[in-house]
Amino acid sequence: MIGEERLPAEDRIIPVLPPPAEVSANLARLADTVARLRGEVDHAHAVADGRGLIELAKGVLMERLHCTPSDAAKQLETLAERSGMTPLEFAADVVGEAAEDRITEVTQEFLARAEGEESVAVRLRTAESGVLAAGDTQRVAESILEHALRPLGATAVAVWLAGPDGSLTLAGSAGFSAEEAARWCYVPPGVATPARSALLARDTVWLPTLAGAGLPSIGQHTLSGGGRVTVPTGTGGRIIGVVEMCWPEPLPAEPGRQRRQLEALAELCAHTLDTWDGVVPPVTADGDFLGELVDFIDGLHDPAVLLSPCVDGGNRLSDFRIHHANVRFADPGGRPRSRIVGTRLLESYPLAAEESGLLDKIQRVYATGEPFRAESMAVTTLVDQVPLTVLTDVSVTRFAGNVLLILRIQDDAAKLAVLLQHAQRLGRIGGFEENVVTGAITWNIELFSLYGLPSTATPLSLHDLAANAHPDDAPAIGRFLRAVLHHKRPSSTAFRLQRSDGVARHIRVVAEPVVDARGELVAVRGAYQDVSSQHWTEVALAATRDRLAETEQQAMERNRLALQLQHAIMPPAKGPIDMPGLRAAVRYRPAEKEHLVGGDWYDAVALPTGEVLLCVGDVAGHGIDAATGMVSLRNALRGLAATGAGPAQLLTWLNLVAYHLTDHVTATAVTAVYNPADHKLRWARAGHLPPIVRHSDGTATTLPLIRGSLLGAVRDVTYEEDELQLAEGDLLLIYTDGLIERRDRPVQDSVSRLLTLVDGHDGGLEHQLDRLLTYSTADTDDDTCVVGIEVMTS
Repeated sequence: MIGEERLPAEDRIIPVLPPPAEVSANLARLADTVARLRGEVDHAHAVADGRGLIELAKGVLMERLHCTPSDAAKQLETLAERSGMTPLEFAADVVGEAAEDRITEVTQEFLARAEGEESVAVRLRTAESGVLAAGDTQRVAESILEHALRPLGATAVAVWLAGPDGSLTLAGSAGFSAEEAARWCYVPPGVATPARSALLARDTVWLPTLAGAGLPSIGQHTLSGGGRVTVPTGTGGRIIGVVEMCWPEPLPAEPGRQRRQLEALAELCAHTLDTWDGVVPPVTADGDFLGELVDFIDGLHDPAVLLSPCVDGGNRLSDFRIHHANVRFADPGGRPRSRIVGTRLLESYPLAAEESGLLDKIQRVYATGEPFRAESMAVTTLVDQVPLTVLTDVSVTRFAGNVLLILRIQDDAAKLAVLLQHAQRLGRIGGFEENVVTGAITWNIELFSLYGLPSTATPLSLHDLAANAHPDDAPAIGRFLRAVLHHKRPSSTAFRLQRSDGVARHIRVVAEPVVDARGELVAVRGAYQDVSSQHWTEVALAATRDRLAETEQQAMERNRLALQLQHAIMPPAKGPIDMPGLRAAVRYRPAEKEHLVGGDWYDAVALPTGEVLLCVGDVAGHGIDAATGMVSLRNALRGLAATGAGPAQLLTWLNLVAYHLTDHVTATAVTAVYNPADHKLRWARAGHLPPIVRHSDGTATTLPLIRGSLLGAVRDVTYEEDELQLAEGDLLLIYTDGLIERRDRPVQDSVSRLLTLVDGHDGGLEHQLDRLLTYSTADTDDDTCVVGIEVMTS
C-alpha cells in the first residue's frame, strides 16, 4: 500500500477499541456533553490567561498605594465593582494608565470596536502579559493569536526573522500545521512573499486576498482565499522581522483604523526576535511526508480528510485530529472547513463514537493497517443539534501513521434534508409532531429556540398553547384548536407568544391533522414561524401611510390657500390697460400642478408724478411661502414708488426689505419708470432676464445685461440704471423665466428663439402676447408672467 509503514511492536501505539454498548436513545446527549466540557475548558483558559494581567495591575497598585499584596487585591476588586467593570477589564485599564505606551494609545482608539465579553484593552494587555511571560517566539505567536487576533477573525500568524542577506526564517507560528511550518521554515533571498514585500517597503502591506496578490506564502493551500496583513517589526528604529497575520475570509480593500491595532500587536514580537536563539519550532519526524500527503489530498477529486492520532498520557489512542480537508470536502452540518480543520474528530462529529460507527472503523484501520471500504454506509451527524443519518461511500486507509478518510455523501435526500434544516433555521421555522394517542411530542431544535427553552426541555402540547400566549389571543387559538383537533381540517392562526424569559414574539402556527384508515385522528404535525419582524414592519408601514396621508392632506390645503392668495393678488387681466402714453397688456399662466404654485408677480401703476411704474418679479420657490413673499415685495414696491425715486434706488430699498423684513425670501425683478411726456424709459434689473424691445420697424432686440444681483441674497447691493428712448409704436416685453426655461438647453438659446418669435410678428399687442404663450417651448411647468407695453401718442 502506498506510503504504508510497519512499526515495531514496541513502538506502535496500542489503540483502545470501544467496547460493545447499546446505542443511546438520545443521540444528542454526547454532543451536549462535549459542548459543555469544551465551554468549561475555554473558561479555564480565559481565567488562566487573565491571571497574569491581574497580577501586573496588583503590582501597580502596590507601588502607587504602598500597600501589601493582599490589600492591593482587595483594592482591585473594590474599585472594579465601583466602576461597574470586571476585575480583568479594570486591570487592563490600570496597566494601560501606568504604561502610557502604544498599547494604551491603540486601546483608546479601538475600544468602541470591542466584540464579545472582553474589551480591546483586555485583549491587548492579555496578549502583552503572555508575551512578557513567554521565553521564545513560538509562545509569543501563540499568545498573540489566542488573545488578540482570534477576536478579530484571524486564524493564523507567522513571525519571520529577517536575515542580513534578505532571507526569512520562521521563528514562530500558530494556526498552521506542523508540516506547513516545516516546509516554510526558511525562505531564501530573492523569493517574493508577502513578508518580503513588507520588509522591502518598510511598512504594513495589506492584501485583501492572498490569491489576488499572486504571492506564495505559508498556508497558501488552505488560506488562499483569505486576506493577509504583514507588518515589519523591530527595536530602536531597526527592522529585524515581519509578523504575518492570516484571515480565512477576504479583507476589505482599505484597512481603516484596524491597521494601527495590528501594528501594535506586531511590536510585541520585537523583543523575542531580537534575542531569538535560532531554533526552528519543532515538527514531527514525518513532516516532509505529511506536506507531500497534503498536496496529494488536494489533488484528489473525492472529498478527503487527513486524520492524525491523538494519544493520552499512557501512550494510548484516544481520538483523531482533523489535520487537513481538501476543498471538495463538504461538512454535512454546513460548517466551513476552517471550523473543522484542527479540531478532534469527536468534537466535530460526536456521534461517530456510537457502536458500529465511523470512529470504530477508523481505529481498526489505524491498528491493523487493513483498509476499510463500504458503500451506502449509514453515518449519523448533527445538524443544528438534531441527529441526521446520511448514506455515504466510505474509504479509510492508513498512511505513515496517519489516516486518510474519503467520505462521499451519495444520498440526495440527505443533502436536501441538510438544506431544509438550514432553511428552517434562517426562516426561524420550528417543526413539530404530536401523537394524540400516546401523547409523544417531537420538536426540532429551532422550535426550542423560538420558545426560549433549552433543547433538553420537555416539548409543550398544543393544549398548552393558550397558557403561553397573550390572553387576548385565546379566542383565536381556541378556533384553531377546534378546527384541527375536532373538525380534523388544516388551520392556522397568529398569536403573541409570551416566553418564560419575558420576551414576547409574534408567532404564526400552521397545523394539519393525521388520520388513520378509519378517519380517526392519530397525530397533528405542523410548524411555528417567528413573524415578529414582519409584524413590526407592517406596523411601521401602517404608521407611515397614516403620516403620509396626513402630510398629503396638509400639502393640498396649503396649495389651495396659495392658489387663493395668488388669484386674490394677481387676478387674470380681462383686457388691455390704457394709461397715459401707453397701452399695457398682461398674460399670466399659473403652474399646471397645484403643488408648484409660484411667486411670479407684475404691476403697472400710475405715479403721482405722472410717470408709470412697470415691474415684473419672480420669487424663488413654490407654495404658500412663495405666494406670501410675492405679496410682501409687490406691496412694498408700490409704497416705495410713491417717493418718486428711480428704478435703481427702488431696487436697492426693495433688496433691504427682502433681506431684513421677510423670512428668507429671494427674488428676481425688473423695475421700469416710463415718462409719457418724452417717451423715455428708465429701468433696472435684479438678477432678472432683460426685457425685449420690438421697434416700430419690426426689428426686435434685447436690452443690455446691466449689473444687478438677486433680491434678498446680500445686504448691500448697488444696482445699475439704464435709459431707453422709445418711439411711438415700439413694443416692450417684460417676462419671467417660466416663458422660455428648458432643462435641455441653455437660457441664451431660449432667449434667441424668443427674439425670433417677436421679430417675425407684426400684429397688435394682445395678439403678440397670446402668440408667445402658444408657441412657448418651456418644460419646467413653472408660473409664466408676460407684461407688454405699447407706446402710444400722449
